[in-house]
Amino acid sequence: MNTILIAIIAIPIIEIMLFIKIGENIGALNTILLIILTAVVGIYFARIQGLKTLKSGFINIYQNKVPVYEIFSGASIAIAALFLIIPGFFTDITGFILLIPFARRVIISMLIKKNNYKSKDEDIIEAEVIEDRNKKDDL
Repeated sequence: MNTILIAIIAIPIIEIMLFIKIGENIGALNTILLIILTAVVGIYFARIQGLKTLKSGFINIYQNKVPVYEIFSGASIAIAALFLIIPGFFTDITGFILLIPFARRVIISMLIKKNNYKSKDEDIIEAEVIEDRNKKDDL
């Protein structure tokens, strides 16, 4: 919960600082045009990656496999598209990183490993087996 609150406060501050620094170097109009360009190019690449992921998911379904990677990949592509639509350089860089298939695979594998370690510890139940004799066995 605290991480989300910090991100909500920190991301706009980072974006404003980047706007000021980049605007000083290349000018205000060029900064605005660069933001628009990254949004258009990013959405185009997000569409291409999304269609590839959808195709791969259908291939897995036809082969009776569960498209787990494709589901996570599709979600990360949707997040990347959202980051690319939001004006700002930090969110654009994050969105472009999420559009790279290798980066997505690394991030998804880290999330899956993190969740597997947690679930393994929670699934262990210690018990003792006690044999119960029926009265029929004694007769």
